[in-house]
Amino acid sequence: MPTEEQVVEVVKKVFDPEIPVNIYDLGLIYKIEIPDDDTINIEMSLTSQACPAAQSLPEDIRGRVVGDLGVEAVNVNVVWDPPWGPHLISPEGKKILNLED
Repeated sequence: MPTEEQVVEVVKKVFDPEIPVNIYDLGLIYKIEIPDDDTINIEMSLTSQACPAAQSLPEDIRGRVVGDLGVEAVNVNVVWDPPWGPHLISPEGKKILNLED
């Protein structure tokens, strides 16, 4: 099984189509779990419940992790609690978006 760090590196290849920051640095990934049953579980949110990529982003993540890491089972669960906000953007993401403090 891949490590959490390997999953993060793959997830960083996925971008919200409207924002030039990967979804990890955008703060959309809340949790990555790799239990012993050969399944990777990813908990994420979206920038809004009306996000036009609400259907495609979870599928993009799943496809990328399966394809890049060769795992068979990836569960991507979209949650709304806690709600996403700009405070979740990483320092690197804030730099790209010119939101530096």
